[in-house]
Formats: sequence, structure tokens, C-alpha cells
Amino acid sequence: MSLKTVQNSIPKHILPVIVIAQFAGTSLWFAGNAVLADLITSLSLPSDSLGFITMAVQAGFITGTLGFAILSIADRFSPVKVFLCCAILGSVTNMITIFGDGFIDILASRFLTGFFLAGIYPVGMKIASDWHKEGLGKALGYLVGALVLGTAFPHLLKFLGGDLPWKFVLIGTSTLSSLGGLLLFLTVSDGPFRVRRGEFQLSMFLKTFKDKNFRSAAFGYFGHMWELYTFWAFVPVILGFYFINNPASLSVSMLSFLVIGIGALSCAIGGHLSFSTGSKKVAQYSIFLSGICCLILPFLFESSIWTFLGTLFIWGISVIPDSPQFSTLVAKSSESSYIATGLTIVNCIGFAITIVSIQLVNFLWISFQNPIVFLVMLAGPLFGFLSIRKFSL
Repeated sequence: MSLKTVQNSIPKHILPVIVIAQFAGTSLWFAGNAVLADLITSLSLPSDSLGFITMAVQAGFITGTLGFAILSIADRFSPVKVFLCCAILGSVTNMITIFGDGFIDILASRFLTGFFLAGIYPVGMKIASDWHKEGLGKALGYLVGALVLGTAFPHLLKFLGGDLPWKFVLIGTSTLSSLGGLLLFLTVSDGPFRVRRGEFQLSMFLKTFKDKNFRSAAFGYFGHMWELYTFWAFVPVILGFYFINNPASLSVSMLSFLVIGIGALSCAIGGHLSFSTGSKKVAQYSIFLSGICCLILPFLFESSIWTFLGTLFIWGISVIPDSPQFSTLVAKSSESSYIATGLTIVNCIGFAITIVSIQLVNFLWISFQNPIVFLVMLAGPLFGFLSIRKFSL
């Protein structure tokens, strides 16, 4: 049977179900951030908890990603079953946050949640690639969009919960994640294009990094990651600080959901545009625009609400579409036998960079309480933009 025949025979529900499951599973990512104020009050946590709680999830994800890659978990076992197990286990560790009675307990539960997210986000992408040989760029655009919505969703739950206890957000995201894993398991099988990927070989990374295009794409991704998760983590802080000086009857939780979540739409659009303009241009334009927003927003805290929110929304739109495109360029510039190694290491370094960025901005914000500290994020788009320009088509 030809490739085209197999591709055309794929059931229509496959990609939508994978996207829904990906959204459901990644809703665990920022569940702790959405209830941070309540956690600080209930457990008398340190005032700088935001950076540490976000860092714990990122560190867990890095550890999980490396562990899954080294052990070839998604190659040795059914990716659909791996996704289901991690969606359920991630739900359990997310719920442990409710029962934590100290800072260490909270950090441990968030670390474990991040660890099991390594079996949700990357494995969801693998499942999609096992079903799509053609149009994979578009599919990955939808999947990163699902990650964006999942990241934003706890803020929406916080808003919808109103006066309900903060535990409602954690219970809701855990329930959603488990249901997403079950939906995928019951309706999607392992794809027809599933093959064993190239073995993870850390020793090959330095050799791969000697390629100019690989370095360009990897450095671009690193700059993107310096900005992305720090921006997402601090959206509620940015909004809250603005409304202290410019009171308005608007919900910080709802606005946080919208500012982060709108990136899902631009991610999908970027995936479609990459067919006609190429991944490099989509990534380049996206990171340039997000850098402009990062540059001007710290000076708009005394501007009108429409100017401020308009800029913040444009930042939310432009901060994410480059993510799948950078990954695409990394894959294209990796040696065919070591694509798995290239993608895994680049992703792990990228997420490690988010820890440094988040902690630095968190420290400066606690120390100075001045929006000018958000300019620290500008280093990412600037470095990423200059790096990706060197990519040769």
C-alpha cells in the first residue's frame, strides 16, 4: 500500500483526539501557578515561591525527558499506553499538591508532575508523527497550540471557580488529564508509520552541534525559551501590578487565560504559514515581534488599559508560533540517524534555560518591584533573532 493511500485512509478523528488529549494532559503544567496566591496564604510559603514552583515543574520535565529518551520508553512500549499512564500518574502527583503541608511537599509534587509531563507532551507529538507523514508541520502546530491552551487553562478554571476553594483548580486539571489519557487510549491506536527512532546518543551531540544550521536553529530555540515560560509565568504578576495602579473591574485570572491561550490560535496559523513561507520566516517574524513587545511593555504601565492590554495580547500572540518551527528546523538540520538525540538535548537545554530566566526575573522582581526588570526577557528574542538569521535555506 502506498504512502498516499495510507495517509488518505487515516480516520478523521485521530488528530482532533490527539490534540484534545494533549490539551487535557498539559493543563497540569501551570496548575500550581494558578493557585499560587492561595498556596502562599494557606501554607505560609515564601514570597518568592513563583520562581521555585515553576522551576520544579521545569526540572521535573527535563529529568523525565532525558530519562524517557535514554531508556527509549516510547519506542519500547506503546506510545498510546505511555501517554495514558503518564496522564494518570501526572494527575495523581498534581493532586498531591492539595495535601502538601509545607514548601518541600509542594516542590516535590510539582517536580513529579513535570516528570510525568515528559510522557505527555513529547509522546503526544510522537503519536501524531506516527499517524502523519505528510502535513506533520501543520499537525505539530495544532499540538503546540494544545500545549498553549493547556498551560492557560488553570487560570480559566480559577476564574470559573469563583469563590470555590483553590483545590478546585487542582482537582479539575487532574480529572481533565486522566480523561484525556483515557480518551486517547480508547479511540486512537499506535500509528501506521510507527518505527523505532534513532537511539539517543549523548556522545553524538557535540558532533551534531558542529553543523552551522543546527547551531543556528538550536540557538534560536534557546533564545525563544529564555523568554517564553518566564513570560507565561509572570503574566498574572504583570496584570496584577498594572491593576494596582490602574484599578479596573477585570479578572486577572480570566485575562491571564486569554493572554496565554490566544497563542494557540497563532500557533496553528504559523503551522499553516510554514507551508508557503517556510519555518525560518515564521520563526524569525514571530520572535522579532515578541521582542518588540518585550521591549515596550515595561514602559506602558501608566498608559491606557487598551494600549497596555493590546500590547500584552500581541505579545501573547507572537511569543509561541516560533516554537514548533524551531523544532522543525532542528530536526531538518540534524543527521538522520540522530534526530532523536538532537531534539532531546536541544529541548532539555531549552527548558533548563527557562529555569535560569524565571529565577532571575523572580529575584529581580522581589528585590525591586519595578516593571523594568521584565526587560531581562528581551535577551532571549534578541539572541534568537540574530541566531536564526544565520540559518541557510
